[in-house]
Amino acid sequence: MKNRFRFILVLIALFLTAACLANPARENLKQGDMYQDQKQWDKAIAEYDQAVKADPELAQAYVSRALAYTMKGEFDKAVADCDKAIELAPKFAEAYATRGRANTGKGDLDKAIADCDKAIKLAPKLAQAYANRGSAYAAKVEFDKAIADCDKAIELGSNFALTYYTRGLGYNGKGELDKAIADYDRAIELDPELAQAYLFRGIAYADKGDFDKAIADFDEAIALAPYLAAAYANRGGAYAAEGEFDKAIADCDRSIELDPNFALAYFTRGRAYHAKGEFDKAIADCDKTIELVPDFAQAYVNRGGAYIDKGDPDKAIADLDKAIELDPNLSLAYNNRGLAYYTKGDFDKAIADFDKAIELAPNLPQAYNSRGRAYYEKGDFDQAIADHDKAIELYPGYDFAYYCRAFAHVAKGETAEAISDFKKCIEITRVPALAEAAQQEVAKLEP
Repeated sequence: MKNRFRFILVLIALFLTAACLANPARENLKQGDMYQDQKQWDKAIAEYDQAVKADPELAQAYVSRALAYTMKGEFDKAVADCDKAIELAPKFAEAYATRGRANTGKGDLDKAIADCDKAIKLAPKLAQAYANRGSAYAAKVEFDKAIADCDKAIELGSNFALTYYTRGLGYNGKGELDKAIADYDRAIELDPELAQAYLFRGIAYADKGDFDKAIADFDEAIALAPYLAAAYANRGGAYAAEGEFDKAIADCDRSIELDPNFALAYFTRGRAYHAKGEFDKAIADCDKTIELVPDFAQAYVNRGGAYIDKGDPDKAIADLDKAIELDPNLSLAYNNRGLAYYTKGDFDKAIADFDKAIELAPNLPQAYNSRGRAYYEKGDFDQAIADHDKAIELYPGYDFAYYCRAFAHVAKGETAEAISDFKKCIEITRVPALAEAAQQEVAKLEP
């Protein structure tokens, strides 16, 4: 009995010794997790470094450090840490899920999905594996799969901001903007410092035409992450939509300063320069956009539009042919090519392109307005007015449609209607040159 008692004491002593030896690594791990919760990534990594030094076989330390590296955007280091964790613990599901998230950051989306698949096979109730796979699917533009994975993660109890943010991306991609905004709201509620949630909520608001809310969200994203080039470029787009072209250009300049290869910034700045009548600068920005993204059909559409306004319809038609080759369903490409033919005086070809634009996008006000102008040139003033009516019905703030319809009324001898349209144009336009032109026409018509 005495020997047995001594044996038990020895076992307890050995257990306590082992526990004490393990404590340094576990304490470092715990401290690192605390810093990670506070988003102090460098301090977290320093603690995980100590944990690994104290216990080189502690797989969790590598996974936790990998997550911190991922949050810093150091994806290669994150993958290397997960590789080590998997080497130490081949059935450690969290290691595969975390490596999947890092691979998504690297753009290795198929690898990311494969890692998350493995994590789910090992631990079917690991919510983060579904959430991380959802992120990869969202990046692959497979929005239904992204939403399904996020739904599953939430069902399993995931209450992380990134899960709702990712599902919001899925809804945004599907054009379900109200659902997207609701998910971004929830993400921001869970993590008020998640700059990307403000950014993409702003994009959703811009897509809904609510540019004031969009700008407010982009402001918040920039306050939280002043290095976020996309926030400046998107705010620039919202400013351009509101007619504040100088602010748009300034934001795009800042975006390009932060990321010289960010195509959206050049694309948006080109639109603003075009609106200001600086066509050479607009074309140069479209050139750069195309250099960065050669298959971006809309960039050819915009460059074609600049060539039209510069008086070079043949170059415009070449660009718009290319846009249609890249995307045969791009209604604005047909609309703008129609404008190029209109500029050349080929009104029948112009009308054919406007017809195609309307077939593809029955609610595109520009196409009706453009076709109305072509009918006006052919002397069909009633059809011209009908098309301008439709354009205004679709977009009541369409200043140029009022301006164009006024001329059709003049041609029909309907002076009162013409004056009314010119004055409406003056009232609503934000383009000084258009307001001045309309005022001159009113002066001609009024006694």
